[in-house]
Amino acid sequence: HNNQVSVLASALYESLGKSQKEVCAFRNAVQVHDIGKIIVPGEIMNKKAVLSMEDWEKIRRHSLAGYQILKVLKEHEAYADAILYHHERVDGKGYPEGLAGDTIPLEARVIAIADAYEAMTAGRIYKKAMTGEEAVAELKNNAGTQFDASLVAIFIDRVLPVIAQ
Repeated sequence: HNNQVSVLASALYESLGKSQKEVCAFRNAVQVHDIGKIIVPGEIMNKKAVLSMEDWEKIRRHSLAGYQILKVLKEHEAYADAILYHHERVDGKGYPEGLAGDTIPLEARVIAIADAYEAMTAGRIYKKAMTGEEAVAELKNNAGTQFDASLVAIFIDRVLPVIAQ
């Protein structure tokens, strides 16, 4: 999961005109975007049943734990905020702080799209994988609410065609 998210996120980041040095550093940080999940008990991470509110609260803490870890690792410190906020939503209904729109760091908005696309197309213990077309439709349906609409358009138009080759 982390590997594929880093490929997708760095391709989107590069398509925004970032330098190769920036893209490389970003890709390396995205590789560990879910490192905070080490605090989530295995029985929750592998649960096939519907998660309880208590389970979700434990899972939601992973972004803060990841942020704290990256702040200590000087190599990835520049992207700690992106890891902290990668579950924020442009409509303000995300976590951990309920940030909205452009108050969410660009890098976090990039990770959110790549993370969601990978999760949808890879499937999980509790749900089967979507096709690429279904995942694109889901991104489009959530553009402007969950995801940055302009970044979704770039991801679909510029990143996915290259990745699919």
